[in-house]
Amino acid sequence: MTHNPIKIPLVDLSLQHQPIQTKIEQAIAQVIQKGDFILGQKLAEFQSAFATACGVKYGIGVASGTDAISLGLQACGILPGDEILVPANTFIATIIGIIRANATPVLVDCHPETALIDLTAIETAITSKTKAIIPVHLYGQMVSPNQLLHLAKTYNLIIFEDAAQAHLAEREGYRAGSFSQAAAFSFYPSKNLGAFGDGGMLVTNDREIAQKMQIFRNYGAPQKYLHTEIGTNSRLDTLQAAILNVKLPYLESWNHSRNLAAQYYNELLDPLKAKGIFPIQNQSSSGNIYHLYVIRVTEKSPINRDLLQEKLAVAGIQTGIHYPIPCHLQPAYPNLGNLGDFPHTETLCKQILSLPIYPGISNTQIQQVVATIKLALLTVNC
Repeated sequence: MTHNPIKIPLVDLSLQHQPIQTKIEQAIAQVIQKGDFILGQKLAEFQSAFATACGVKYGIGVASGTDAISLGLQACGILPGDEILVPANTFIATIIGIIRANATPVLVDCHPETALIDLTAIETAITSKTKAIIPVHLYGQMVSPNQLLHLAKTYNLIIFEDAAQAHLAEREGYRAGSFSQAAAFSFYPSKNLGAFGDGGMLVTNDREIAQKMQIFRNYGAPQKYLHTEIGTNSRLDTLQAAILNVKLPYLESWNHSRNLAAQYYNELLDPLKAKGIFPIQNQSSSGNIYHLYVIRVTEKSPINRDLLQEKLAVAGIQTGIHYPIPCHLQPAYPNLGNLGDFPHTETLCKQILSLPIYPGISNTQIQQVVATIKLALLTVNC
């Protein structure tokens, strides 16, 4: 079947970039003129600014969000063989980061309505080898900080936040990255705060963790040609930091725009709950920064997720699935679990559909998306 040209994209970065294009070009030119492309001045400025925005003392820029996890776990003292609790419902990068830190991921099922890690299921997964928990703030919504802090205190666990999708998200008076030993962020271009390529950052209030992270990312060297740790080459480019520095002051307003768009989606989609279509539950009010707007097309719906996605595509509406295959069923990771081990995650992977959302999406576009969903339901019922 031939699809119509895309009328409403899943993400439209041009709406963010065009108004500030001149500022971005000027920032890039300044780095070129200065020539400090690696660990330069603009990186130092952005690290400080982003850490402050998160409500913490230190930020250490690295090459990707995955590196922020793997190196960050090592900086937190995670040792080979340590078990780390992690949601089964996450992007594979979370798992890769744990494995690259030589730790053992132990998967926990998700809550079926929020898609976040099921904190009530964590205690059954804890063993004498459990050293940390990685809450993944999925789709822009934080896992409950208060519940996590209680669990960490009860079982003496390190909290390491995967905040790759949660830039400046808030819940229970905490901002993402501010209540744990450390947190990892990604600046992949489509993130709420995205670079013009890959990039990541670890944020922390712990000076020792920050110092270790600086060493690990730079060949394990606290000073040039002196290598005290087994490190790697993982540094956020100064050019990318300069771009991110320009974009950071706009982030709160962009997040607010996303949240307003999500509220409008919720309003228009509310009647469709009777048809088995439910938005992922928001338990954070305005603190949810909606990196993605995700609905569940449940078994009560007269149309399945894949057919609905096809009908939206035919109408020129781009959608996504985050994520279609759970981590424990990926061929590369046979030791993570078997079919049926994490039923909520497995069910969600068959139901979820990400609808277009980005700063600047119009109410008219949202109306068109929802109208197309309603039409698809009517067509199937006919």
